[in-house]
Amino acid sequence: MALETTDIVIITGYGILLFLIALVISRKDSGEDRDTEDYFLAGRALPWWAIGASLIASNISAEQIIGQSGQGYAVGIAIAAYEWQAAIVLLVVAKYFLPIFLKRGIFTMPQFLNERYGSGVKSLMSVYWLGLYTAVNLTTVLWLGGLAVNSFIGWPVFSSMAALAIFAGAYSLYGGLKAVAFTDIIQVVVLIIGGLAITMIALDMIEGADGVLGGLSTIYTQLPSHFDMILDDSHAAYGDLPGIWTLLGGLWVLHFSYWGFNQYIIQRALGAESLQEAQKGLAFAAFLKLFVPVIVVIPGIAAVILASQGTLDAGILEGQSDRTYGELMKLAPTGLKGLVFAALIAAIVSSLASMMNSISTIFTMDLYRTYKPSKPEGHYVTVGRIAAAVSMVLALLLAQPFLGGFESAFQTVQEYSGFIAPGVVVVFLLGFFSKTVNAQGAYGALIGSVTFNILLKFMLPDIPFIIRIWIVFIACFVIALLVSRVFQGDTVQQNEDEVGFKTQPIFNVLSSLVILMFVGLYIFLW
Repeated sequence: MALETTDIVIITGYGILLFLIALVISRKDSGEDRDTEDYFLAGRALPWWAIGASLIASNISAEQIIGQSGQGYAVGIAIAAYEWQAAIVLLVVAKYFLPIFLKRGIFTMPQFLNERYGSGVKSLMSVYWLGLYTAVNLTTVLWLGGLAVNSFIGWPVFSSMAALAIFAGAYSLYGGLKAVAFTDIIQVVVLIIGGLAITMIALDMIEGADGVLGGLSTIYTQLPSHFDMILDDSHAAYGDLPGIWTLLGGLWVLHFSYWGFNQYIIQRALGAESLQEAQKGLAFAAFLKLFVPVIVVIPGIAAVILASQGTLDAGILEGQSDRTYGELMKLAPTGLKGLVFAALIAAIVSSLASMMNSISTIFTMDLYRTYKPSKPEGHYVTVGRIAAAVSMVLALLLAQPFLGGFESAFQTVQEYSGFIAPGVVVVFLLGFFSKTVNAQGAYGALIGSVTFNILLKFMLPDIPFIIRIWIVFIACFVIALLVSRVFQGDTVQQNEDEVGFKTQPIFNVLSSLVILMFVGLYIFLW
């Protein structure tokens, strides 16, 4: 679909503005070198509002917007469990995990593992995270972003992915985390405005509905099964969202792995100016997460009726639900269409930039610096930029071969991540709160996580992967304790006895509000 001149001006203006702001924010005084703390952690000076906005902008990528809109079309509101449960996890991470991380003054998650278990566990997890971010996360965002651009303006998918990669790299490689975090504030505003616009347009275009609220009432009345949070075992999507187990089982493991121990996410909190600012930032992000389904899931549900009435091409969406959001974008009028497209680009490039920064941080600080420990600070910054650029090129080449054959890239990524998530969560939780678990126990949990997942997937293929992840988590927890007792090696020093978990009143109030809203949503949509 050709864009009008007004749309092109809006999109171009957005791109130029974003790039200029990134350059200004990350500019250094003449003759002043950029050090690793400034490049990788924004000088540890991020305020709460930048942390919260950046978390949401980085998380709401093509994977969420396109993937969850597609799942909203195919399944319904049940996919919102990935958003709403994340809000609760963010509060737990803020209260109990951040005090430990920030007290140690670490740059990366592998650095914590090094201090707690030793260099072997650190190196193993560094390699794992680099592989996951490159071959799974970057590829997913690029592929889904390429599909949306292709659906919207007709560019070839690979050309679309390449353009997105270049745009994201243009400002993130130069400015580091500071450029990413502060431009994310703009990204989040554009993202919310554009997302709400699509939601309102989709609801308003439903035949027989009287405006947006009427459209919402219509889809709620005509598609009751699309508003069930807890699916029964006869539902076609039960294998991905297995009823009550989405609330009681392995989905929490995925959330803690992603929000608590994921460099790509937690790096913003590590760059906070204080623990209190980091905690407020995560509470702010938790509050925003409750509203994400309004701009990503509801439009997908509305698309079901729009397709049935002929407003959308049902033939395009049949078996290709990931194309739902791209088709919805075509409904926007001139001018607004440019803003909506800019919002999608905002989501994609923000996530790509954040992942690139995390890849560069882990590769440089946890692997390269270990073997080249005495180089100037500027040298490490350069190495980080090269590592990020290489990872983006690899992801660009791998995206279509890895994900092109799947109907839902979103669910595919969750399952891939679930192979190691149980082991990661066990290793960190026991690293925090157990003084007896050692490196041998950590190896047992990490190796067991992959091994048990593979065995159960092929031996009991009918078990939903969320239930499988919960079973593997329990097994890894037991293995870590038993192996540590059998191989009673040395445990690395711990200082967590001195860590305080008391939080400020504003954090407690926000947390209570988020929990009440979470409970209310589940009761209403049960």
